[in-house]
Amino acid sequence: MKVLVMGAGVVGVTTAYYLAKAGFEVTVIDRQPGPGLETSFANAGEVSPGYASPWAGPGVPWKAVQWMLDRHGPLVLRPQADPAMWRWILQMLRNCTASRYALNKSRMVGVAEYSRDCLRALRADIGISYDDRSQGTLQLFRKQSQLDAIGGDVDILRQYNVPFEVLDRAGCIRAEPGLALVQDSFVGGLRLPDDETGDCHLFTQRLEAAAAALGVHFEYGTTIRSIDVQSGAVAQVTTDKGVFAADRYVMALGSFSPLLLRPLGIDIPVYPVKGYSITVPITDETSAPQSTVMDETYKVAITRLGDRIRVGGTAEVGGYQVRLSPNRRATLDRSLIDLFPKAGDLSQATFWSGLRPMTPDGPPIIGPTRLPNLHLNTGHGTLGWTMACGSARVVADQMQGIKPEIDADALSMQRYL
Repeated sequence: MKVLVMGAGVVGVTTAYYLAKAGFEVTVIDRQPGPGLETSFANAGEVSPGYASPWAGPGVPWKAVQWMLDRHGPLVLRPQADPAMWRWILQMLRNCTASRYALNKSRMVGVAEYSRDCLRALRADIGISYDDRSQGTLQLFRKQSQLDAIGGDVDILRQYNVPFEVLDRAGCIRAEPGLALVQDSFVGGLRLPDDETGDCHLFTQRLEAAAAALGVHFEYGTTIRSIDVQSGAVAQVTTDKGVFAADRYVMALGSFSPLLLRPLGIDIPVYPVKGYSITVPITDETSAPQSTVMDETYKVAITRLGDRIRVGGTAEVGGYQVRLSPNRRATLDRSLIDLFPKAGDLSQATFWSGLRPMTPDGPPIIGPTRLPNLHLNTGHGTLGWTMACGSARVVADQMQGIKPEIDADALSMQRYL
């Protein structure tokens, strides 16, 4: 059976790999000249199921106002004349209740934990390496009020048997010795020892080679014009390089998924939220992070990737442009200097931005649509790297008629109907 996967980011490539392992004949199309060149290219590098949380939660509307007034705040809103943007914002606000936060976080942690396990199995199976480390995530709190507010998250972690440690200042330094230079800058942290790190782009490149060895065909430099429906099912995909036909189709185009689905009458609430990163060469290993440190004040992740430090963060809501903002880089620079002042050479940093495909409630959208041969695997937000392998495995199981190992019904688009 032939399957056409639309998108060659980390989600699309992992989907293609698992489908090929299941015996499908797979083709992947993408407008870029290679795999993982958009949102997967320079993300924060975290594989963090324990940190999987919806952005919509109690108190967020008031915090959002404060963040937008703060030059270094994690949220930027650039109003657009786009009804989809305002509808997405309203839907997100409706999810800012304690009950919905708990439900959405439980769904996200479930798929993220499963995905981390799938990634470990994949790594053992094919020996893939990608500057990976398995040394956990440290969520660092500069203020006592932040540390005092972690009760709800801890309850969810306990519910799902996710290992964690609540650390004082000395405990944080034991986990991340580089923080000893700035120990007066924070009060404590929440450590998630089972979290991992790695270069998402490198992983996507190397998994693409493994998928190609299984027979997956990749068509790059190919822009999709339309998805064509006949007799109640997808008949073909029209591109600038011609028509592609298959028996089944998977939408894995991230933020661009809704633009191609709306003409089909499939309206999913996925909207681009731009993130930024800098990649900094390490100059002093003893002062550098060992894994990932999440600066809770600025919502910035500082991650060790081999001989580099990746600093990623910011949520900028404002359409599909990827222009680089010097103000956003200033926040990333500040977080790194505050916490690891001697670790890297900022003058040699590279600056990047990408569009995260966010849902208003947090979990991705995975599963079938009303068109019987079209599946979705999109809307992973900041956690595409964390959730990629598990999401792909769910899609491959569903397309074989196998019941997934996690509750995939809770991730389907039916939750919005």
